[in-house]
Amino acid sequence: MTSLGIIGLGLMGQAFAIKLREAGFEVLGYDCDPSRCLGVNGPEEVAHRCERILLSLPNSEVVKQVLQSLPLRAGQIILDTSTGDPADAAQLGAELRERGVMYLDATISGSSAQVLRGEVTAMVGGEEHAYKQCSDIFSSFARDTIHTGVCGTGAKMKLVTNLVLGLNRAALAEGLAFAKEIGVSSEKALEALTRSMAYSRIMDTKGPKMITGDFSLQARLSQHLKDVRLILAASSKELPLSEAHRALLEKAEALGFGDLDNSAILRAYD
Repeated sequence: MTSLGIIGLGLMGQAFAIKLREAGFEVLGYDCDPSRCLGVNGPEEVAHRCERILLSLPNSEVVKQVLQSLPLRAGQIILDTSTGDPADAAQLGAELRERGVMYLDATISGSSAQVLRGEVTAMVGGEEHAYKQCSDIFSSFARDTIHTGVCGTGAKMKLVTNLVLGLNRAALAEGLAFAKEIGVSSEKALEALTRSMAYSRIMDTKGPKMITGDFSLQARLSQHLKDVRLILAASSKELPLSEAHRALLEKAEALGFGDLDNSAILRAYD
């Protein structure tokens, strides 16, 4: 049985752990919530016992803090699934390479529920031989895996996909809000959207949540606002749709929906 470490056992981290165990890995995991830890008492123990360590953390700053605290050694591979700043990912890759540690910015397109169903896509930046060494990990939870290039390109690709995904979600919210305003049944509007050329896959997961007002957590709204801010910061050109999206998310967050599912962007239209 192959041992694999996970640091960060939130929604995504726990989903990774379940799929990896199903695939036959022995998973050792650490989280700041002691009730979530799997067979270890601290992150240092994960680093001591595992050659490959998967990170599922909130942002680049937390990733840097964790990596600085770990007793890493040459030959280990870090798989960073966090959505962070591409420049930070490139810098971490360079710094760890000097220590003989391989770093992959292994970003994920999809939610924790989609991880559990094996429906996500992994977009991985870093050295190709390290990427190939981790194919067994990616195949345990991803439907598809793309090697995007050098360190930092996985993080860049995640921002590209999140830009389009988030705008799809915002467009759905605006369409349902518009339907309600002009007297069209929300249920009928969603049915027509899913059966027309307007269809996008986001309607399957977020449409029912918007209609019922069930904003139980799949992916946190404030987390996506963080991603949109990263997108805007990374671009030297104007991104008018993303600017409007940021304003909608900030409005929803100000209304108290930041810790709920990102489908709660609908409430920005109330």
